[in-house]
Amino acid sequence: MTAEEIVLRLAAVVLLGVGAQWIASRLRLPSILLLLALGLIAGAGTGFIEPEKLFGDDLLISAVSLSVAVILFEGGLGLRVAEVRGVGRVVRNLIIVGTAVTLLVATVFAYFVLDLSLSLSLLLGAVLVVTGPTVVIPLLDHIRPTGQTKALLRWEAIIIDPIGAVLAVLLFQAIFAEGVEEATLQATQAVLMTLVAGGGIGLLAAGAMVILLQRYWIPDELQNPVMLMAVLAATASANWIQAESGLLAATVMGIALANQRTVSVRHILEFKESLRVLLIGTLFIVLAARLEVDDLKTIDLLDAAFLATLIIVARPLAVAISTLRSSLSWQERTFLALMAPRGIVAVSLASILALRLADEGFADAERLVPLTFLVVIGTIAFYGVAGPYIARALSLARPNPQGVLIVGAHPWARELAAALQANEITTVLIDSNRANVHDAKLAGLHAHYANVLSEDVEHELDLDDIVRMLAVTLNDEVNALAAQRFAEIFDRQHVYQMAPKVEVVHEDPDDRQTIPRHLRGRILFGARATHDYVSERVADGAVVKSTTLSEEFDYEDFVAMYGEDALRLFIVTEAGELNVVSADATPTVKAGQTLISLVDPAKAEGERPAAVAAAKSERDGQ
Repeated sequence: MTAEEIVLRLAAVVLLGVGAQWIASRLRLPSILLLLALGLIAGAGTGFIEPEKLFGDDLLISAVSLSVAVILFEGGLGLRVAEVRGVGRVVRNLIIVGTAVTLLVATVFAYFVLDLSLSLSLLLGAVLVVTGPTVVIPLLDHIRPTGQTKALLRWEAIIIDPIGAVLAVLLFQAIFAEGVEEATLQATQAVLMTLVAGGGIGLLAAGAMVILLQRYWIPDELQNPVMLMAVLAATASANWIQAESGLLAATVMGIALANQRTVSVRHILEFKESLRVLLIGTLFIVLAARLEVDDLKTIDLLDAAFLATLIIVARPLAVAISTLRSSLSWQERTFLALMAPRGIVAVSLASILALRLADEGFADAERLVPLTFLVVIGTIAFYGVAGPYIARALSLARPNPQGVLIVGAHPWARELAAALQANEITTVLIDSNRANVHDAKLAGLHAHYANVLSEDVEHELDLDDIVRMLAVTLNDEVNALAAQRFAEIFDRQHVYQMAPKVEVVHEDPDDRQTIPRHLRGRILFGARATHDYVSERVADGAVVKSTTLSEEFDYEDFVAMYGEDALRLFIVTEAGELNVVSADATPTVKAGQTLISLVDPAKAEGERPAAVAAAKSERDGQ
């Protein structure tokens, strides 16, 4: 393979990995399914991507291990203890009981039904106890479940990965130990070394980074690279002391940084989220491409029954035991029982163990990888396709959430919220003015007293059905800061703010100052719709009005009734989807849709009959 061919195939890995996630987001599909499909096509299907030739087994496994460590670190950065306060026992049980039940069920089935040796059955069970953030987080982002299930699944997925890796290594060492006493001694030593190496180095690395950031010893432009360096160094150091303890070090480091209050790591989290997208995409393409056609041919009905047993028996049993006497509803328990996809860690563990077993001349070692891939592909396919329907059937997710977070609860912001709620759009108001919040609640609106720039504001609010943010406060700078803040949560395309005022300085009309484009959100309602403009219109009697258009009363009739100065705000389609009118997007209003606008009703009352009749007469004449 020439250098040019290697470059082409490496570029193809990134193209497929990132492109699949982009296409999936546009089609509203689980990205993991598309990644697996493209990886299988590029590998076993066409032979275009051959990971062994591109990387070699040793480099590939090492790269996967470090990449997974970065993903676990990023996941740990998103874990706040406050999220699971009150259900921490459930998280603990899901990890401990879930590991034990899955290991037991998988081992028994593999030994008695698949006819594997006891040692190989134990290793397969250990590999399959992990779920993993590489698959769970993208699926949760796609399904958007409500309640505590999202936090529980994220905590379980991130913490159980290093535990599963360590368990697999312990069992591997026990297999080749001489006698029960030696195996027990090795296992005890390995657990202690893992806790010391993984947990200790993770905490030390987190503490060192906090001190460095607190004392401003790292320039801003180097903070993300230095943090990445620290994660990789902690992972490698822990692995050097005790095999596979690096994943624990990365996870502990992330959780420790997320829950300390000394320095902010939000900007680092944003960088790691971008890196996670790249790593997940490329890893799934490469590992799926690594599967051979012959491996796929060995899968039979008994293997499929093994997959079904894990989904139907092992997971529901583990959840049933783990959630006994918990505060979770039956819907939440059911959803937890039907959500346990396996991911990259399972595949990488199986690949590492299969290579080591083959070197030791272990019988049936080659069956470990295809069985693991079957479970990974099968669970991702099942949970990815069925998950959204299960969540909706349990009333834990809406099929297409359209909710709006409005920053500012002054009088006309409350009118906006009331109009949206009247059209069945979930709306939440936040304001740092207690009087505004009080008046909003009296009006029957969902309102919260909160500072939009608070570190924990997204955890204080119920944002399960919220997908966009509108900043409509009097202060343009606060609106811009809110847009930057919530762009991390809702994506920049769904973050809006009022048009900022243009200031003239030094009495020179050409010397104008405004907030730079890259520091603000999309301009809400159009360039003229500053806060002062809307406030003046409302003071003069304008009101927020919802108008459903039809063939008999179309948009031209609307303009004839309310005049050209009617300010379009939102459009609600017949399917209940919300379109926000902005300076860069003014969607066409069609019959059957509801137009929410700011109008002058007094003017309409005086001119309505003649204006509408004239408009209709003119169109009929044409």
